[in-house]
Amino acid sequence: MIRIEPSGEKYTFDDLVKIMALLRSDAGCPWDREQDHESIKNDAVEEAYELVEAINNKDVANIREELGDLLLMVLFHSRIGEDEETFTLEEVIDGIASKLVYRHPHVFDSRKVSDSSEVLRNWDELKLAEKYIQSATQDIKQVPKALPALTRARKVQKKASKAGMDFSEVSQVFDKLKEETEELHEAIALGGASAIEDEFGDLLFGMVNLSRFLGVNPENALTNAVEKFINRFEGVENLAKARKMELSELSAESLDQLWEEVKKG
Repeated sequence: MIRIEPSGEKYTFDDLVKIMALLRSDAGCPWDREQDHESIKNDAVEEAYELVEAINNKDVANIREELGDLLLMVLFHSRIGEDEETFTLEEVIDGIASKLVYRHPHVFDSRKVSDSSEVLRNWDELKLAEKYIQSATQDIKQVPKALPALTRARKVQKKASKAGMDFSEVSQVFDKLKEETEELHEAIALGGASAIEDEFGDLLFGMVNLSRFLGVNPENALTNAVEKFINRFEGVENLAKARKMELSELSAESLDQLWEEVKKG
């Protein structure tokens, strides 16, 4: 049995690095040794979402725990990089530190800024220069495909808007939504599955456009709508049970009546 004791009263970052190295070593864990970037890539996404959930719940203890899990993913991938001799943890740290210094010239250099919005504009300009992005299309293509679709759509639209391609007022967005809805109706009437999916996607994309004009985060809005549905569904089910009724045996009209009762209550 191998033991790594804390270097002080508590484990430190250096201790954690040593533990990760040991787990990946011949004397460590078979499962940890077998992993590569591909096999654990989705774990980082899941840990990030669990952190968001903890923040939404204002659960400080869980925030701390989930930050640790996310830090573990950074160390895990860095250890894999070292084992494969492609990059080191030190290079990861140097890279992010250098980026922060470069993109904060108002802190680490002589550039002046008036407010946080100017900080964000400078950040975007420096990012484009850093990555040698010379066109709006190149910038748009930098938005990761792995993002949730609503988030990716919003980011793409914001970048297109900066380049000048956008509606000038919200009424135009509603007109576009009406047009997309009619096209979806036409696709449904024709019965082509591919065309229906295509038009449905256009309608969703239009809804994301509307969210931008209304100052609404579409991911948050849909998440809240799902939670609201779950809560109301629970209310309907509890109401049905109290009245000795089975949901599966109720008509659509009866279910709608229960739904309205819960909604009003």
